[in-house]
Amino acid sequence: MNTAPPRDSGELTFRDATDADVPALVELIQSAYRGDSSRTGWTTEADILQGQRIDPQGVRAVVENPGSRLLVVERDGGPVACCQLEHRGEAAYFGMFAVRPSLQGGGLGKLIIAEAERTARESWGVREMHMTVISVRDDLIAWYERRGYRRTGMMSPFPYGDERFGIPQRDDLAFELLVKDLPTD
Repeated sequence: MNTAPPRDSGELTFRDATDADVPALVELIQSAYRGDSSRTGWTTEADILQGQRIDPQGVRAVVENPGSRLLVVERDGGPVACCQLEHRGEAAYFGMFAVRPSLQGGGLGKLIIAEAERTARESWGVREMHMTVISVRDDLIAWYERRGYRRTGMMSPFPYGDERFGIPQRDDLAFELLVKDLPTD
């Protein structure tokens, strides 16, 4: 696990998650995507997936993986966002991105993704950032495209039948790979 010191960016603090953060991060991720609380933000998946978004074991696996970092973004001492970075050769994988629903739409996501890209470049010297997004999430994909990500058309199946990822409300779900070239400055 990386034990880099916290990095302050204005009123936000970025740090690596620890095992002690797992319960709060599960709640944060769940609130951003599922259930009624997610509907106060724009990233909700509540109409296409019900049930859980992540479980404690899934968060803990990222925290404990030596090739990953789970960044916790705090404001006033409490978590307001998080994202996963995983080193995959020449690329980093970006995932588990969640912003507290009441704070969505105010530019926080833009700051966090920029910090995640910087962190991946500095930590691993990667040239690309990869992510997968549910292909029917046109609004979310458009947001990532405005940040420089491009659709690849490469799809992977949604894990139907595995309730750890939620209970699908439609039968046309798949993950699309999005890629962004990172500057080498």
